[in-house]
Amino acid sequence: MIPAAVDYLRVESAEAAVAALGEHGDEAKLLAGGQSLIPLMRLRLATPTVLVDVGRATGLSGISVGGDTVSIGALTTHSSLEHSAELAAACPLLAHVASVVGDPAVRHRGTLGGSLAHADPASDLPAAVLALGGTLVVSGPGGSREIAATDFFTGFLESDLAADEVLTEVRVPVSTGGWSYQKFNRRAQDWAIVGAMVAEGGAGVALVNMASTPIRASSVEAALAGGASAADAAAGAADSTEPPTDNQADGPYRQHLARVLTRRALEAAGA
Repeated sequence: MIPAAVDYLRVESAEAAVAALGEHGDEAKLLAGGQSLIPLMRLRLATPTVLVDVGRATGLSGISVGGDTVSIGALTTHSSLEHSAELAAACPLLAHVASVVGDPAVRHRGTLGGSLAHADPASDLPAAVLALGGTLVVSGPGGSREIAATDFFTGFLESDLAADEVLTEVRVPVSTGGWSYQKFNRRAQDWAIVGAMVAEGGAGVALVNMASTPIRASSVEAALAGGASAADAAAGAADSTEPPTDNQADGPYRQHLARVLTRRALEAAGA
């Protein structure tokens, strides 16, 4: 399908984007890489009247490591994450997860900030930032604020990001422990039917496509902290989850996959 007619506005900074969102209200949508928004517009599932293009905004891309924190601009592409030697050394889980997002075309256009702001529970990177205990920095009319990843995802394709705010930066701790991402899908470029993410040797465990948001597997984390083996801890991976049923898998099968993939991830991470 062809998207509905829309006005186009290119901005050069986060401040200009905030101003544009404030002017146009709910009728405006931010456009970064466009890998999530444009397909929704083609299906008429999203019908903004104004597109605010932040793709060339200055100061919103790049990777830097300072002390025990990795700071990543929201416009940093998946491909940049995938190929960054600095990120591979400081947070290899995030670099690896970026490498399995979609296909090369998607990775060269899609951005970390766009993926997080879209808040799709079947997406890889939101769960990675969640497992890593990341923090998201957003700018709005009142200035900037920080949101813990555990508080950012509020519902299906919904986040704590206000309508007049722009995600500008993502911060994750420098990684020092074992990690793994086990992703089950039919084809390499497909969304995960289920994914299990382990960071810091099991201190952070997150699940993909097991609820209306990406979720932490808190029962697994607690079991590991109490001395449980990887197998015993993984047995509780699906506890209290409400996975979707669709043409890929039903809920009970996804719960089975969550247990299997979490065990594999924990063992690979040396938990």
